[in-house]
Amino acid sequence: MAKDETQAKTVREYRTEELAREAGIPVRTLRFYRERKLLAPPRREGRIAWYDDHHLARLRTIAALLERGHTLGGIAELTAAFENGRDVGQLGELLGIGWSEETPVRLTPEALADYFEGEVTPENLAASLDLGYVAVDGDAIVHVSRRLLDVSSALVREGVPLAAVLETGRRVREHADAMALLFTELISTHIAQDALTRLRPLAKSVVEAELTMAMDRLLASAAGSPGSPGAAGSAGAARPAGPAGQEPSAPSS
Repeated sequence: MAKDETQAKTVREYRTEELAREAGIPVRTLRFYRERKLLAPPRREGRIAWYDDHHLARLRTIAALLERGHTLGGIAELTAAFENGRDVGQLGELLGIGWSEETPVRLTPEALADYFEGEVTPENLAASLDLGYVAVDGDAIVHVSRRLLDVSSALVREGVPLAAVLETGRRVREHADAMALLFTELISTHIAQDALTRLRPLAKSVVEAELTMAMDRLLASAAGSPGSPGAAGSAGAARPAGPAGQEPSAPSS
């Protein structure tokens, strides 16, 4: 009994005015979202409507989508699609990627916050939605790629701001699209369109090898640049000091 009471106390509930204040919107806007079915019905206790943290999370998601230029009609359509039972494949289509080898990850808003402590702001959520990295599925958030989620989280733990990670992801996306087009044209022109799926691993291997070598070149260049520890060490080895640390004298003619 005590355990059940403790669990019940962890569920925070809000009256209409309290929820609107927490979400930073007017009460009339909250009621408008209800009328547009953007928000699930509250729990009723007589004439009092009680909302919870799931409603608050949805309101914050709506705000993030609106900030990125999405219309209420588009948000309502996306919400309706999710609530009508979109599966993972259909989710990929909504995110603009269709079928993918990547493994999607379902997260609660709390779990997402744990991945990126202090970095899950409305601005970063909006950027993630805009990139298609995440989508909202009822009360859950779906990240399109386990690998991208883990890498992004690791970079944030190393001290890189999530906003910078997302902007880099946007730039990488542009180059990746260009490389995908390059390999698609190569294979379609010289082999066949239906060979794309079969030869896809070859394209991935080329990209990984080229990226590895590019990183190697950058690291080698940095090690040899003036002021770097490697450059100082090589310069010292190439010019041995003369007696008592003096520079060697020029040879006489």
